[in-house]
Amino acid sequence: MGYQDVYSNWQDDPERFWMRAAETIDWTKPPTRALDDSAAPFYRWFADGAANTCWNAVDRHVEGGRGEQAAILYDSPVTKTQRTITYRELQIQVARLAGALASRGIVKGDRLILYMPMVPEALVAMLACARLGAIHSVVFGGFAANELAVRIDDAKPKAILSASCGIEPGRIVAYKPLLDEAIALASHPPEFCVILQRPEQAADLVTGRDEDWQVFQHQTPPAVCVPVGGNDPLYILYTSGTTGQPKGVVRPSGGHMVALSWSMRHLYGVEPGDVYWAASDVGWVVGHSYICYGPLLAGCTTVLYEGKPVGTPDAGAFWRVISEHRVKTLFTAPTAFRAIKRQDPNGDHVGRYDLSSLESLFLAGERADPDTLVWAEQKLGVPVIDHWWQTETGWAIAGNPVGVELLPVKHGSAGVPMPGYHVQVLDEGGVPLPAGTLGAIAIELPLPPGTLTTLWRADQRFEDGYLTTFKGYYETGDAGIIDDDGYLSIMARTDDVINVAGHRLSTGAMEEVLAAHPDVAECAVIGVRDALKGQLPLGLLCLNAGCDRPHADIVVEAIQLVRLNIGPVAAFKLAVVVDRLPKTRSGKILRGTMAKIADSEPYKLPATIDDPTILDEIAAALKTTGLSG
Repeated sequence: MGYQDVYSNWQDDPERFWMRAAETIDWTKPPTRALDDSAAPFYRWFADGAANTCWNAVDRHVEGGRGEQAAILYDSPVTKTQRTITYRELQIQVARLAGALASRGIVKGDRLILYMPMVPEALVAMLACARLGAIHSVVFGGFAANELAVRIDDAKPKAILSASCGIEPGRIVAYKPLLDEAIALASHPPEFCVILQRPEQAADLVTGRDEDWQVFQHQTPPAVCVPVGGNDPLYILYTSGTTGQPKGVVRPSGGHMVALSWSMRHLYGVEPGDVYWAASDVGWVVGHSYICYGPLLAGCTTVLYEGKPVGTPDAGAFWRVISEHRVKTLFTAPTAFRAIKRQDPNGDHVGRYDLSSLESLFLAGERADPDTLVWAEQKLGVPVIDHWWQTETGWAIAGNPVGVELLPVKHGSAGVPMPGYHVQVLDEGGVPLPAGTLGAIAIELPLPPGTLTTLWRADQRFEDGYLTTFKGYYETGDAGIIDDDGYLSIMARTDDVINVAGHRLSTGAMEEVLAAHPDVAECAVIGVRDALKGQLPLGLLCLNAGCDRPHADIVVEAIQLVRLNIGPVAAFKLAVVVDRLPKTRSGKILRGTMAKIADSEPYKLPATIDDPTILDEIAAALKTTGLSG
């Protein structure tokens, strides 16, 4: 059965399709129906069923004879540490931590915030919450204290689980002072905190509030799995909001298990026992879906990597991990590969490792420019697949389902829609546009299992933010095109589509052209204000390591490339070389922030920015173009 057959099966009978997909889950109370639309647009999946995510991710594999299989491969080049945790060992650790939490009064429905680095205990904590039916909210380790405080006040956690520190290349990030400050700022402090003391830097514990991770669990009875309703929340994950107030995406338990289980086999093409590596962070949605839950639900071995694509120790870091752990499928952000390509443009490190286990590379998080895709294809010799999804959806909207059928790869496209997603490209009035026409990407309701059902304690904000622009659709906030073959190309965030003298132009299309320049490792295009044309595009170019050509020559060539490939209509006349681009910790380029700097508008320092000093560098570079910066 090929992709079109699978997609048609869903279209013809969505209820039957998802009920069959739900058969992969161990239910304590099997659902009698897939979709409950009685409270639309607040759709509920498998609402009358009950199951436990931790049981399905851990215990059932032990019961099924996989207890001695590796569940987690922890690889930390920053601490020079590796650990293997089997499914049986994971079950023991999770049950023990859950038991300790239960002894302190944590019950089903309670919220806990996890403020953790990339260590196995982070996954153990997530699974321990799931075991009890408690709702976890993972906040990226090292997040600013005021941002953590906002999340504490919104989620109102009974407890916070954290660590003394995180480890970055060449530095230690002390988490505990940030946590203490956040609690002092918050209006709803937790009842208690549990702190993992890392040997690299211990933290001072607050008497009466803070518990040592190991002591906390001493001699506590293990907890059993608590049945959880299909529509009950598994977790809250905060994503940035346009008002400055973060949005708490609510992920229900039942649909999450069904969707991730389906995607592991059919989209990523992995089976029980395979080694799957999502090179992300537990603080992001990829870390939730494909470091923790997806691989474990599928009975795979998941790689937990505490390091960087370059610098730990070099641009061969990913290849070492693949070789040593026999990784079958790698999932990471295009930003990671652009960093590797920039440091090692000839791919010299690739040949130093045995990568014969690798069968596919998936990219998501930022648009994968064709130049980076082609480079990865040539160096790795495996299918390189861009796919597209969001924090809100929790799994892929579009991709290439290698577990069903490897479709032809179209460079620059995120692939075809997955079952459950009826994707349309709409004009400003909500009318579907012809193939090949740029417009707003929207998804016809209902969204499939595994996607958000609302925002935490903010139903109206959920409707206003996602469901009002186009009646009957979920607004993705992305712009793109669908071609004659049904392939979807994400060209920009809707806010990044610029209007040049009445022409709506995609910044992504221009970035695609600029990235093809042989000296350009990474780039971004933003729209800047212009009195005559409304907006003009401006390109920011990062060059390959070792490039010593005059920057002025490269800028001239880049401008000519855009003029040749897109045409004079783009009015592309401004470009500047910069050392680096401002990004979130998940690798997204902060185009909107740079545009505000260029237009001399006030901006809020993004909470997720990797290094705020980059913005001063960008402002200085923009001044050289004649902009005020």
